[in-house]
Amino acid sequence: MPRNLCLTRQCLGLVTRIECSIRPLAGETGMWTLLFAAGMAGEQPTAIKAQGPFHGPFVAESILKTIVESLTSHGYELADDPQIWCLHLQAQLREINGGRCHPTAF
Repeated sequence: MPRNLCLTRQCLGLVTRIECSIRPLAGETGMWTLLFAAGMAGEQPTAIKAQGPFHGPFVAESILKTIVESLTSHGYELADDPQIWCLHLQAQLREINGGRCHPTAF
């Protein structure tokens, strides 16, 4: 399963979009998180969420696979669209890592 993917669902002429990303947490602890951004296509995301942390990327991929299976059973389809909300997901990751990352003082 890819570590970045996009799902879309069309309903009443509107397209709902969910972008998912698996990222390592700061501190080289082997912990990973799932990041999600959701909203209407062509707009800014209306929700940004994270799940985890998980012990390693393969655990996070397994959880993501389960989530994708659930979303596809509710009408979402995997899309080949490029991620357009990656900066929003990066900002969420920075917020999560805020308490984990301890820069070296000079």
